[in-house]
Amino acid sequence: MTTIQDVTRYLEGIAPPRYQESYDNAGLLVGDAGTELTGILTCLDATEAVIDEAADKGCNLVVAHHPIIFKGLKRLTGSNYVQRSVQKAIRREVAVYAVHTNLDNVLHSGVNERIAQRLDLQHYRLLAPKPAQRKVELFMPAAESPELLKRLHTAGLHGHPAPGGQLRLEGVVDEDRLQEIRQWIGGHAMHSYPVDQTSEQVGAGMVGELPEPMDEIDFLYFLKDRMQTKVVRHTRLLGRPVQRVALCGGAGSFLLPKAKQVGAQVFITGDYKYHDFFDAEDQILIADVGHYESEQFTIPLLRELLSEKFPNFAVHLAEVQTNPVHYLF
Repeated sequence: MTTIQDVTRYLEGIAPPRYQESYDNAGLLVGDAGTELTGILTCLDATEAVIDEAADKGCNLVVAHHPIIFKGLKRLTGSNYVQRSVQKAIRREVAVYAVHTNLDNVLHSGVNERIAQRLDLQHYRLLAPKPAQRKVELFMPAAESPELLKRLHTAGLHGHPAPGGQLRLEGVVDEDRLQEIRQWIGGHAMHSYPVDQTSEQVGAGMVGELPEPMDEIDFLYFLKDRMQTKVVRHTRLLGRPVQRVALCGGAGSFLLPKAKQVGAQVFITGDYKYHDFFDAEDQILIADVGHYESEQFTIPLLRELLSEKFPNFAVHLAEVQTNPVHYLF
C-alpha cells in the first residue's frame, strides 16, 4: 500500500524541510499521512477550486508550491479563502502538502533550476549559497531566563522537557551562528554535529550563462517567450549585451546585491516594487516577469518528479488558473 507519507518522504528527500526559510510553513498542512494514496494533483496554490478539482479527479493529495496556511489559524469559520480552502480539503478528504522555500533552496530539481533550463543557461550555480549547517543539542535548567530561551528559539533551537528539571534544546543552525550561541549560553555544555549540506547545493537564486551574448531587447523578448508571460517590467536598457543571467523564482528582490556582485547583466524575478527598481543604479538590468509566471513551471516539475517515482498513480496538473493577477491590454 502506498500512503501519503510515502509521497511526502520522497519529496523531503529532494527538498528537506530544514532547507525552508524560518518564516515558511512547508510540509503536510491538512490530512493524515497514513492514508492510502489514490492520486496526486500538483499546483501552485491549493485554493478551494483546486481542492474540488483534485477530489473530482480521484486524487486525495494536493502537492502545492505555496502553503495555503502561512500564518496561524485561530478559527475555521470560512471568513476568508484560506479558511474555506482548509474546510473544503477536510470535507472532501483531500490532504494538502506544500513544498515551498525548501524547493526554492535546492540546486537540483528545484524551482530555479527549472527556470535556468527554460532559458538555456549553462554552468548554472547557486546565486546565494547558504552557510554550512550543524545540528545543535544542549541542556540547561528549565527555569533559565525567558529572554535567553526566546533568543535561542529565534536562532532555531526548540526546547523539550528533560529529567531533573532540565530543558533539552535542539535544532539546525548555520555554522557561523555557533560562536554567537556559545556566548549566549555561557557555561552550559553544547554539542554540535554537521548535517548533510554543502554550500554548493543549498541556497537562494541561480546564476548562469547564455550560450551566446544577446542584445538586451532581444533577450527581453526571448525571456517573455520562454517564461510565457504577458508582460516584462524592466529597468532602462544599458546598451550592453547580456550573457550572465541571475534569477530567482517568486519574490527575489533581496538578491539584487548578489546579482550585481557576481557580474550578471540581468536579474530576473517577480514582485518588484516601484522604488526597488531604482536600486539597479544603471549597473544591471532588472526584469520582473511576475510572481506566478516565474513559478508556473514548478507545477509540471512536481508532476514529473512524482510520476517517475509513483508510476502506478495518476499525477495531474491543476487545470484551475490560480494567478490572482490579471492584465488588461
